Amino acid sequence: MEYTKLYEPYQMDKIVLKNRFLMAPMTRSRASQPGDIPNKLMAEYYGQRASAGIIITEATQVSLQGKGYAKTPGIYTQEQIEGWKLITTEVHKNGGKIFLQLWHVGRVSSSKVNGLQPIAPSTKIAKDTNVYIFDGAPNGDATFVSVEKPKEMDEKDIQQVIEEFRIGAKNAIKAGFNGVEIHGANGYLIDQFLRSNSNVRTDGYGGNKENRVRLLIEITQAVVSEIGAEKTGVRLSPFISFKDMNDPEILDTIMLASEKLEALGVTYIHLCEADWNDAPEIPNDFRIQLRKTFSKTIIATGNKTPQQANELLVKNLVDLVGFGRKFLTNPDYPKRVKLNAVINEITDSHTLFGGGTARGYTDYSFLND
Repeated sequence: MEYTKLYEPYQMDKIVLKNRFLMAPMTRSRASQPGDIPNKLMAEYYGQRASAGIIITEATQVSLQGKGYAKTPGIYTQEQIEGWKLITTEVHKNGGKIFLQLWHVGRVSSSKVNGLQPIAPSTKIAKDTNVYIFDGAPNGDATFVSVEKPKEMDEKDIQQVIEEFRIGAKNAIKAGFNGVEIHGANGYLIDQFLRSNSNVRTDGYGGNKENRVRLLIEITQAVVSEIGAEKTGVRLSPFISFKDMNDPEILDTIMLASEKLEALGVTYIHLCEADWNDAPEIPNDFRIQLRKTFSKTIIATGNKTPQQANELLVKNLVDLVGFGRKFLTNPDYPKRVKLNAVINEITDSHTLFGGGTARGYTDYSFLND
C-alpha cells in the first residue's frame, strides 16, 4: 500500500523537512560517565536514523536537579554541548533535521540517581512510580528504585527552573540543533504543574487552570525570547495518566495551554499519545478542536501504523507523525515502509536502556545489508 502523504515534504516555519516521518524521543541511557555526556556511539545512532524528516532527541535534562534516570544526557555543561555537537554534525551530514528535547523530571526522581531530593509543585509523592540506576546487576540491566517525596518548589526554585530551560535552549543552538522541544508531558515537572491532582498549590502557580499553565508558559516565553518561536516546540500528553497523573480537568487545561502557545507562536505542539496495546485513542473531536485552536504544526506520536499515520495526515488533523520503536530497530524505516519490506524487531530487551556497545543500539540492519 502507498502512503503518499507520509512522503510529502513539509515546511515547518523556516525548516524544510523531506518527509512527514518524525523519529520520536526515546530514552536509551547511553551518555558517557561521569558527566552525562553525549558521545560518538550516540552520534552514530542518530546519524543512522536521519532518514526521518525530523528527529526529536531523547529527553535531556536541563540541570542535575532535573535528572531522574541514570546515564541520561544533559545540556548544561560545556562538555555536554561538545558531545551533542557530534550528534548534530552527523545528522546534518546525512541530510536530517534534529531538535533537542529539554527535560526536567520534577518529582519523578530519587537521591539515588542524582544525590538530590526531588522538587515538584507540591509535596505529593508519585504513587507506584519508579526510576532506575545501574548498580552492576546481571546483564547490565537497570535496577528500579522508588521515587522519593519531593520538596515543594518556592519562587526561587521556580525562577531557577525557568532559567535552566532558557540556558538549555541557548546551549542546544550552540550545539547545532535546529531547535528544541520543551517536554511538558508524561508526568514530569511541567505536566505536574498542569494537573490538579499533582499541583495543590494555593499561590499564583496553582489552584485553577490559568495558574497551573503558568510555569509552562513562562518557560516557553523564556525559550522563545532566547532562540525564537520558530525554533521552539512543546510536547503535551493530555490522555496519558501514568506516574499517578489522572486529572479530570486536564483536557480543558491543555486546550487553555494551547491557546497561549498559539499566542506565543511556537512552531509546533507534539501530542504524546499512549503507545501500549488497548491504549485510549485520542478522539477526533479533540484533534479537531486543537486544529482550530493552534494554527502551526501539530504532531502525533503513539504506536501508529503507517496507514493510521497517513489517514491522520490526509484528514489534516496532524502535520507530522512520530514513530518510536520502529525507528529504534529500523534506521531506514521510511524506506522499509515504502517498499513494504520486512521490519526488524527488538532482538534483546536488555539493550533498550543502557549499554556501552553497538549491540541493540547501532547494529540493527539496513536494507541490502
